[in-house]
Amino acid sequence: MEDSHSFVVDFDAVKGQGFFAVFDGHAGKHAAEWCGSHFHEQLLDALHAAPGKPVPDILNTTFHNVDEALSRLCEESDGKIHSGCTAVTAFLRVEDADGQQSFLSAPASPTSDSPISGHSVDNSIDNDIPANPSIESSVESIKPKSDTNGHKKGKKDKSSTSRIRRALRSIGGASSKFSSSISGTSSPSASTKSAGDAVPLVVPPANSKHVLYSANAGDARGVLCRSGKAVRLTYDHKGTDKQEAKRITDAGGFVMSGRVNGVLAVTRSLGDSSMKEFVVGAPYTTETELCEDDEFLILACDGLWDVITDQTAIELIREVEDAQEASKKLMQHALDQRTSDNVTVVVIKFRNLGGESV
Repeated sequence: MEDSHSFVVDFDAVKGQGFFAVFDGHAGKHAAEWCGSHFHEQLLDALHAAPGKPVPDILNTTFHNVDEALSRLCEESDGKIHSGCTAVTAFLRVEDADGQQSFLSAPASPTSDSPISGHSVDNSIDNDIPANPSIESSVESIKPKSDTNGHKKGKKDKSSTSRIRRALRSIGGASSKFSSSISGTSSPSASTKSAGDAVPLVVPPANSKHVLYSANAGDARGVLCRSGKAVRLTYDHKGTDKQEAKRITDAGGFVMSGRVNGVLAVTRSLGDSSMKEFVVGAPYTTETELCEDDEFLILACDGLWDVITDQTAIELIREVEDAQEASKKLMQHALDQRTSDNVTVVVIKFRNLGGESV
């Protein structure tokens, strides 16, 4: 299992913000697991270093910083750690009418710690902490194994739903609800716990808006449901894409059988330091102001998207109220379609977007 994921609610100690990501590893799990543990920290550092900078530029900086960090890890390991991963990230930000956060007099937290993070392993979380009913989350995993012909088969392994719920707190209050559900890996970076001492939350004013910033490198994908229609927020960076293939050849490489230099199927990723001249970490970014027509967001690796279209995925879970059940349904569909890859799915439900918060 080479996938990882992370989620942070009340991100940067701002009530109603959230960060979500899926990392699909290849040639080893190290890059994906490192991103699952540290990507959100890099994003927070970049936000605090340049608070007035446009968020898409911040995401671009973060992707490059993470890419460089993985390259340093490869060098320090004498080439033993040379894995890479595709990535799809979503940052749900609370802003004022001018696209800023004027309600913050200073960065909400001086470090990369947020009230809740999805990056740490902790199997000893107390069973006594009650789940908050306004947030629902679950973790399941599909661990591929090889049959006698070397093909991968999906095997579902359930983790404790209550453990995730116990680690979550409300970001909405009585008039706002936010639910996320995760199906996918049970890697170390895919568990959840509180990130140390609670940081006082900043509560944005009632007239704040919610903007969804997405960024991806590779073929991990983000799809928004707007009034029942699928809106793809990401771009698939593959060797079969003519524009990406031209970029590879212009850089002195080649694409054979849809693979960069005959090896890698994706043309952008984090890590893969040995191919960094051609397989860059620069992300594709989008900015979407959410409205009451926006219902939910799906983030998933290609293990799902290889066997389902964007619109079919939306239609499959649109009537499913519970995000946990929605993610399970998408995962089961991938299994039924005999996907041959790891599968990680994150479903984020939006509610009351026309009101005070999400």
